[in-house]
Amino acid sequence: MRNTFFAFLFLTTFFASAQHTISGTFTPAKDYTWLLAYRLTPIGEAYVADTAIDKGKFTLKIPENSRTGTYRLVYAVPKEEFFIDIIYNGKEDVQLDFNADQGVRFTESKENILFASYFNEINKIELQIVNFYSQEKTDVPEFEAILKKMAATQQLFESRTEGLLCNHFIKANRPYIPERYVSVFEYVRLKKDYYFKHLDINSSILQASGFLTEKLTNYVFTAVPLEEMTPTQMEKAMEDNARTLDEHLSEVSNSYKFHVFHSLWNQATANNLNLLSDYIYSSYLKPFASTTEQQQVVTEIDVNKRLRIGAIAPEITWKEGNFDKKLSDLSGAENYVLIFWSSTCSHCLKELPQLHKALSREPNVKVVAVGLEDDDSTWKTESAKLGNFEHAISLGKWESEYAKTYAIGHTPTYFILDNAKKIVAKPESDRDVISFLEGN
Repeated sequence: MRNTFFAFLFLTTFFASAQHTISGTFTPAKDYTWLLAYRLTPIGEAYVADTAIDKGKFTLKIPENSRTGTYRLVYAVPKEEFFIDIIYNGKEDVQLDFNADQGVRFTESKENILFASYFNEINKIELQIVNFYSQEKTDVPEFEAILKKMAATQQLFESRTEGLLCNHFIKANRPYIPERYVSVFEYVRLKKDYYFKHLDINSSILQASGFLTEKLTNYVFTAVPLEEMTPTQMEKAMEDNARTLDEHLSEVSNSYKFHVFHSLWNQATANNLNLLSDYIYSSYLKPFASTTEQQQVVTEIDVNKRLRIGAIAPEITWKEGNFDKKLSDLSGAENYVLIFWSSTCSHCLKELPQLHKALSREPNVKVVAVGLEDDDSTWKTESAKLGNFEHAISLGKWESEYAKTYAIGHTPTYFILDNAKKIVAKPESDRDVISFLEGN
């Protein structure tokens, strides 16, 4: 609870910028080979240019007709993790030095140097407030001196950046500054009430940036009550924040609203906040999906919900002689292993016999092997060699019912279930299956 509270106190975002040419260095040089530049839009990104990173140095030329705004420099994969955001105003060159340990430092570009300096200064002052409350201090003059310094710093940078693109972000980031000393509980409540006061969500400049998205998602995840709560209560508080956010997004396009809530869903999923992620999906993503691309996102989320760790494995049925059998009826084991394979898959024909032999020594494990087949001719022969497994067949191979239900992209694919048929692991190989079972 304490970590979440102090994250809310420290709601600022490090953010960068760019133009005519963007040049600089990457350290260590051997780790970087290529750089791609994208211009951010309210609902995604548009490719601009790319260049090689040669011995740690690069120069990227921005096309003359490129629009101003926030640009994203991607230097590794996945691109959602390895990037630098910069402000491109169409009037200046940008130079930067990136160090894997120390981050980015701008050496040329008024926009970006001022922007980085502002957040560096504001972050330090907000950290002083965090420390004041965390150390349970009661020195009113000390607290009010911090507030005075914060107000002066905010005003200084707003004045120095007048007429620059970065001014939009600095004004939008105006922190809550109480007029006098308040308790930590009062500070948290008032900071939450103040949160959207200067945040112009309808601004096209802010929408086309990572800054606004992060500010909005930070609100949902960190603007929670200070008192102790159970994990479920915490997620319910975040749901309340999501509803408040939706009210503030009432005038934006459905496309941008979908983009914001998809970002929220991604973060909730990454942090295993399943109640929150399901709420965001059912309340905001599924109803707002109107384009083909958004429908694809919804489909991918459906798969994630269906197959995430902790989910009950989707039903599988098969015939054994004259009897109908199904996964949910199996009993008597501590773990169940689902194998999706094919009798024409060479990797399967190598791994499955090895796994069959190894699991013959595991009486508390049962296996259901689902053959993804075009027909049953070779499947009958090969499945007969694996007598200790339960065998189901799904005709149509990659387009078959269970291939789609379990989102199978290659064979063999493994799932391990607990005794309640909940998914507990998704091993990559037969050896990983054994390793997991032996570790349980």
